[in-house]
Amino acid sequence: MDAGASHDRRHLATTGGLLAAILVHNLIYPLTVAGPVGVIVFYLVYALMFVIAAWRLTRVRWLRLAIAASGAAVFVTGLINAFAPTGASGIAIYLASIVYHAVMIVVLARYTFAARTVMTDVLLAATSLYLVIGSMFAAIFASVEWFAPGSFASSAGAEITWQLLLYYSYVTLTTVGYGDITPSGFYAQAFAAFEAVIGVLYTVILLARLVGKHTSANE
Repeated sequence: MDAGASHDRRHLATTGGLLAAILVHNLIYPLTVAGPVGVIVFYLVYALMFVIAAWRLTRVRWLRLAIAASGAAVFVTGLINAFAPTGASGIAIYLASIVYHAVMIVVLARYTFAARTVMTDVLLAATSLYLVIGSMFAAIFASVEWFAPGSFASSAGAEITWQLLLYYSYVTLTTVGYGDITPSGFYAQAFAAFEAVIGVLYTVILLARLVGKHTSANE
């Protein structure tokens, strides 16, 4: 098999697998309240999906080390917060998650915007990047709520948990805005507005980038 074709298939499998893993992970978060086995499965998937993808998509040493270290951190702090929660375990998993997502965003952004041609793997990476941004903001919102309780309010009076904030984050990123959860604190409002702006600008910038690459390739 041609080395170039093998390389392309490897990246296609990696980006496709990452996108599938993110979608599955975002659907199985109810497992975190379904018992010990569910918690372990959830955090195991969470801690491995970015690490495996990053090691296959980049050769930059510091990115590989950063994603491995932060992946290990989210697994350990996630289990501690689930099985032996303390005052610090909640913020520990949120901050570890922010770092974990930030490193993956760098990996995917480099891969997506440095690509010379627009192929299926680039589109899959770009889609994954969008979803990773959404889940990172969930950790940011959870951190804000931890530092300033009451920063978010539910119209149904439900307790504000990180699971609820994950849902809220994607609603905000896509600018759907159902209104069932509202940011009531200054920092919460600032980050919510920032995420909404990113959601709109990312789509516009990505579309312009992909069209430009496609036009250049045809010329």
